Amino acid sequence: MSGRTARRGPVRVMVVDDHPVVCDGVQLLVRNDPRITVVGSAQTGEEAVRLLPELRPDVVLLDLRLPDMLAPEAIDRLRRVMPSVRLLVFTAYGDHAAVCTALTRGADGCLLKDAATPDLAAAIHTVAAGGRVTDPRLGDSGDAPDPHRSLKKAGITRREYDVLRLVAMGHTNPEIASELNLTRNTVKTYLQAAMHKLGARNRVEAIAKASEARLL
Repeated sequence: MSGRTARRGPVRVMVVDDHPVVCDGVQLLVRNDPRITVVGSAQTGEEAVRLLPELRPDVVLLDLRLPDMLAPEAIDRLRRVMPSVRLLVFTAYGDHAAVCTALTRGADGCLLKDAATPDLAAAIHTVAAGGRVTDPRLGDSGDAPDPHRSLKKAGITRREYDVLRLVAMGHTNPEIASELNLTRNTVKTYLQAAMHKLGARNRVEAIAKASEARLL
């Protein structure tokens, strides 16, 4: 046991995904488990942050790629609002570069969206109880997706990737410098290096090419 007090009532889950079919699908997948209840949903990171205090979920099932931000940024925002909430990334992109970043930024687990019903329910219960869950298919063996593969293929470093993510969210170089604790010149250097590796001529083109490469 993790030292948490015994739970009273079902695990409260909020689904954050911009595809309604996913929210409906989660409802169907867990409907036969009386120990789980879906208390609401959000389609963007901003909406999730706004609804979090009202819905008070135990677990947030969080899509990796939201319309307004990637999971790592959503994780930071949600944790600031409710530090105790448990965060389970739910994605169809096991080889996306943001998977590893989400896990290192505080996600309590990551599950692929084609997980079977017992796996999803078990993951929710494990995370709610204070455990950590990682889909076994995210390993490095066999044909499993490699979350680092997109970065390796593009030749992008982790710091260059961090800068790209924040550029995609509309942050200016000074804002990125403050967020990452870097100098403005260093941010500019990382961004120029990433643009060169992506074959992009400007920030807009860099975002487009990075999205095509499953970096964003």
